[in-house]
Amino acid sequence: MFGFRFIKFQPTEYVLKYRNGKIVKEGSGVSFYYYAPTTSIVVVPVGSVDAPFIFEEVTSDFQTVTVQGQVTFRIVDQKNIAQLLNYTYDIKRRGYVSDDPQKLPQRVINIVRVLTKKHLESLQLGDAVKSSEKLAQGIINEIKQNEEVSLLGIEILGLSILAILPNKETARALEAQAREQILKKADEALYERRNASIEQERRVKENEFNTEIAIENKKKQVRETQLEAERAVQQKQNQLKEEQMNFDTSLEEKKKSLIEITVQNAKAEADAKAYELSAVMKALEGIEPNVIQSLANMNMQPNKLIAMAFQGLAENAEKIGQLNISPDLLQELLKGTK
Repeated sequence: MFGFRFIKFQPTEYVLKYRNGKIVKEGSGVSFYYYAPTTSIVVVPVGSVDAPFIFEEVTSDFQTVTVQGQVTFRIVDQKNIAQLLNYTYDIKRRGYVSDDPQKLPQRVINIVRVLTKKHLESLQLGDAVKSSEKLAQGIINEIKQNEEVSLLGIEILGLSILAILPNKETARALEAQAREQILKKADEALYERRNASIEQERRVKENEFNTEIAIENKKKQVRETQLEAERAVQQKQNQLKEEQMNFDTSLEEKKKSLIEITVQNAKAEADAKAYELSAVMKALEGIEPNVIQSLANMNMQPNKLIAMAFQGLAENAEKIGQLNISPDLLQELLKGTK
């Protein structure tokens, strides 16, 4: 009514109220009355803005790659950017009177692209496709120090490189190369596994052979021990036999010696008896036989004397006519013989 109106803004919007070219009110999420014919309103968003990007660049080995990512920023110097870009707000249409606010993300993306190009020109394709995190960190460190960003009054909150992709033909070539490397590594792994299996089998065989050798050595030691024991027993038996033979020889020699001594003694005794008998016979030479017989009968037992008497009777039987022997005499003679 009469050109006076009321307007209210969100907390994520920083508002500059101009009247006659001067700022009469400013702030985030403000509300106020204004006179339309003499008032200009500038609205600068203060929230963070996500600006996705995708572009192609060339690596140091002249290979084209596609870079995909996103940069996040926000405006921190609203007055400065309002002087560089047109953020005038059309209240009737509820929009900006210029397309400058839509150009700001593209400006930031262009800065990111320049820095990305700078980094990729120093990398080869193989390194580039694996440098997403490293590339993002290097770009964000440089973009924070970029003069144009400082002049625009914006702050870079984050930068993400989602993918660095080669073209399809190059990708297939890389895939083939990688596949060959993988197959080569698989073959090497198979070769190493087979070698390990062969080596393990060789160790098992070697252990078996060593075990057999050890068993044979033990058997050999047992046989040698048995042979030594048998030799020792044989030597002991031979020694015992030799000792027995020596003992038998010694005993035989002793027997021979004793026999010789006995023979010598018997011979000496016989010589002594012969000498004694010879001496007796010499002494009895010239003596009558009857006298000699009488001397022999001296101190003889009665039964022997009777026997000699009967012997004399038997010798002179032809001279005896009749001989009577009473039973009493025979009984007495038998008693004497008992």
